[in-house]
Amino acid sequence: MDFCAIDFETATNARSSACEVGVCVVQDSVIVETKTWLIKPPSFPFFSQYNIDVHGILPEDVKDAPTFDEIWYEIENMMYGTLMIAHNASFDAGVLRGCLDHYGMFTPKIDYLCSIQLAKKSWNYLPKYGLKHLAEYHQIKFNHHRAGDDAEVCAKISLLAFEKLFLSSNEEISDVMKLKIKKL
Repeated sequence: MDFCAIDFETATNARSSACEVGVCVVQDSVIVETKTWLIKPPSFPFFSQYNIDVHGILPEDVKDAPTFDEIWYEIENMMYGTLMIAHNASFDAGVLRGCLDHYGMFTPKIDYLCSIQLAKKSWNYLPKYGLKHLAEYHQIKFNHHRAGDDAEVCAKISLLAFEKLFLSSNEEISDVMKLKIKKL
C-alpha cells in the first residue's frame, strides 16, 4: 500500500491562497515521512479572519516563508507515482489546482481519493465523518487544522480503513473504490 496524504490550509477563500501544506508519505502501509511547509500566499499580507480563526496561522507566520512555486517540486517528488488521499479531497485538490494555475505550472496526472468516502465505506454506522470525529473514534490525538497533523491523521485513518476493508494493495484500492477515485 503506497500513497500520500495531503492537507492544505488557506489564507482566504481563494483556492490559490495556500498558507500551509502537509504531506504524509506511506510506503508498504507504513508512514515513512510527514513534512509541513508554511507558504506565503499570493494574498499576503491579507488573511481572512475566518481562516485565521480556523487554523491560527497569521500573516507574520508566513512573511519569510517560500511561495508555493518555490516548494512545489519538493512536494511533487514526495507524491510521485502514488495515490493522493485527502480528507474532503475536493477542497485539497482544488487548492492544489488553484496554486498550480496561479503560478502557471503544469498539473501532474495524479489520482486522488477522499478519505471521507473511504471512512463511510469502512464505518457506515458513524454519525459524523469529519477528521476530528474520526480521530476521536480511533483515539488518535492531533493538532487539528495544522496541515502536517491533518495529513498524518488522514493517512492513519486511511490505513485503518484499508485494513477494515481487507485491502492490501493499490490495485485492490482501485478495484473497490474505482468510482470514487478522481483525476487531478
